[in-house]
Amino acid sequence: MVRLAVRAHPGASRTSAEWDGAVLHVRVTAHAVEGAANRAVIEAVADALGVRRSAVSLVAGHRSRNKLVEVNGLDQANLDRLIQQ
Repeated sequence: MVRLAVRAHPGASRTSAEWDGAVLHVRVTAHAVEGAANRAVIEAVADALGVRRSAVSLVAGHRSRNKLVEVNGLDQANLDRLIQQ
């Protein structure tokens, strides 16, 4: 299990994820209404890291663009490898 910092960008024209240092910037088309953007961010993080959506959970930042996400089934070494790519 690892925790990582995510910066959400809701209302984007397309969904994407890219690393900026140790922060994962996630752009999602969903708007921040009734948790839609949070659900889209979780899905995008899971896709970017190659894990199931159920392995990703939002720990902090439910109402903020800066979020803390916990990922089960991924260790720090694998996360570091993904960041370097």
